[in-house]
Amino acid sequence: MLSALASGSGPWHSYPGALTRFIADLIEESVARLRPGGAPLRPRPWPQDCPINECGLGLDSLERLSLAASLAEALHLAESGVADLLLARGSLREWHDVAAEGLARYDSLVTFRTSGSTGDTRAHAHELAWLQQEVQHHVSRLSGCRRVWTAVPAHHIYGFLFSVLLPQQLGATEVLDARCHTPQSLRELLRPGDLIVSHPLHWGLMARFPGRIPPGVIGTVSTAPCPSQVAHAVMDAGLERLEHIYGSTETAGIGWRDSPDSPYRLMPFWSRDPSIITRLERSAPGGSRHVRELPDALHWLTPDTFLVHGRRDAAVQVAGFNVYPARVREVLLKHPAVEDASVRLMRASEGERLKAFVVPRAGTDWAQLPEELERWVRSRLSAAERPRAFTLGHRLPANACGKLSDWVTEGSVPRATGEGRLQSEP
Repeated sequence: MLSALASGSGPWHSYPGALTRFIADLIEESVARLRPGGAPLRPRPWPQDCPINECGLGLDSLERLSLAASLAEALHLAESGVADLLLARGSLREWHDVAAEGLARYDSLVTFRTSGSTGDTRAHAHELAWLQQEVQHHVSRLSGCRRVWTAVPAHHIYGFLFSVLLPQQLGATEVLDARCHTPQSLRELLRPGDLIVSHPLHWGLMARFPGRIPPGVIGTVSTAPCPSQVAHAVMDAGLERLEHIYGSTETAGIGWRDSPDSPYRLMPFWSRDPSIITRLERSAPGGSRHVRELPDALHWLTPDTFLVHGRRDAAVQVAGFNVYPARVREVLLKHPAVEDASVRLMRASEGERLKAFVVPRAGTDWAQLPEELERWVRSRLSAAERPRAFTLGHRLPANACGKLSDWVTEGSVPRATGEGRLQSEP
């Protein structure tokens, strides 16, 4: 079954460059995950005139199988009967052609995977019609935008909504890759009518450097909470408006706001069930209604406005005990030498305990800090709560969308790893 956009000129995969960007971003992220040390694919697979469109992708047999499975899952190519053809193709252009053939037969579902910031990645299939319904909600507020700069991957749900579906409905003339430019050079390229689709980490870089943003430029931010000071800084620099989008891979968009100091407003196709505070009900384009579990704890101010108070699925199991990485992080942040921290469950290959990534404050002795942190948590946390490995770095690990990502622990004694990082396992 084929789906066309309400105000576009055809299905999303017929919009110039959209399918290439989706596939290229999926390939680039998947290759970095598969290769030791996260070695990226070079050269980057888009824009479309990149030579990698014609040359081979340089994948070994296991990488090719893994990537083919990921692309088939995302675009439901098994339903159209073309998934196995990917294994016999060697270039991005050939994979594009296979995917286009499959989507010409079936394009009603798109599957996205969670980032894994709260555990293992999980796949969530979405009806394309529902995603189009959400994009229509944004069109009226963004109708003056004619070019879209994107700093988020097209195969993630936020990137798909705002850099694939939205440009077509807006009639945008170009979709440009903001990731290819420094914040300083990007400012020079912006012009009235531009839309910047980005995430908090990227907006933080935009706010960090001096210079004015041209009038008539609008931005969106999602994937994680955007600090109020960052939002105010980019608006003080000339950004006309910064739209904050709240949602998740599981639910797609739920709410929006155009000020960091305002509550989120529920999108019109969602409604609250006052009797069950952990659920929302969605009205689908055909009129059917569907219940969805909320990923976060929300504080309702009115029936359609709310504040976000953090993830509901925060507990993990360690040795049969429920432990809360957020609580462990709070304990680490109270150490005078800790600037920031991230805590998560180890991978299966690393062990069965928590691990912590710590950003030390300036002037801290990195060589002594892991041992100090071990003593700190031993006196404040239960055995199940104590991280078994500490990794130090200049910044928390983040993925292409600016969301916290996993890291690999190594060894059992302090050592230098990468950018001056140290690791220790008590």
